Amino acid sequence: MRSDGWHGIFTIPQTSFTEDGALDEEGLRRQIDFCVEVGAHGVVYPVMVSEFWLLSDDERKRVVDVAVEQVDGRIPMIAGVAGVSTEVAVTFSCHAREAGADGAIALPPYVLKPGLDGLVDYYRQVSKAVGNPVFIQNFDPPLGSSLSPAFIRELLLDIPHVKYIKEEMMPAGHSVTALLETCGDELHGVFTGFGGRWFIDELNRGASGTMPACEFTDVLVRLYERYRSGDVEGAREIHNRLLPLINIESLHGVIFCKEILKRRGLIASTYTRAPGKLDRHDLAEIDRLIRDVGELFHA
Repeated sequence: MRSDGWHGIFTIPQTSFTEDGALDEEGLRRQIDFCVEVGAHGVVYPVMVSEFWLLSDDERKRVVDVAVEQVDGRIPMIAGVAGVSTEVAVTFSCHAREAGADGAIALPPYVLKPGLDGLVDYYRQVSKAVGNPVFIQNFDPPLGSSLSPAFIRELLLDIPHVKYIKEEMMPAGHSVTALLETCGDELHGVFTGFGGRWFIDELNRGASGTMPACEFTDVLVRLYERYRSGDVEGAREIHNRLLPLINIESLHGVIFCKEILKRRGLIASTYTRAPGKLDRHDLAEIDRLIRDVGELFHA
């Protein structure tokens, strides 16, 4: 793997809504400013935890426009361009390029899944339309397609701009190792997911960074910078304090992320189009656990 590529915390804002379900663009702008100000190394949006599949085509294009404008070149902005077909993904890829995104990330088609030849064409067309670095998002079924390291290497070799992987196949650490051992210098970076749940192990194995939802961006940046400075045990101590909250996120997803963002004053409403609900016991547990990391929050 090359050592001169993107790295660090490439964080994922939520799609914020008003209480009546309309897009809340100001909430998105506040999240992005927060991410940049606390040291995020990149912004990735909109993707799964951003409820991209519940946005209309016009909404998806609009939020990419807002995100690129608000990032304003301060850090890389990676646009989510996944589509149910090659044609749909190309439409979003062309828009991302026109909007000024620095790169793109795409799941394979996630409803009717093509064979391997179809996947090669999908990523070739996305790459051509984007014209900037492309992340393959590799996820287990039923949502993903479980792309093998050998197949990913062929994509890296054959398709311009396909340079990065967001690896989310289980077990996460083993998947990172297999990719790095198989792909070599053709791979510019492996990023991981799952909110950073196994981030220390992934870093130990050579991962370039992670792509978490943005509610704990400041804490994860602090963890990552400690690790990079050589203070692995200091990074582990931060991770251990944050992990119980990451575990709740893994259970409840979007609604948890929005609950934390609202508590932190970054969005006004926890309205979500995705299913999910926190009950009084969940909220009480969040109250307790957040005290363990509150001192690590950026003011």
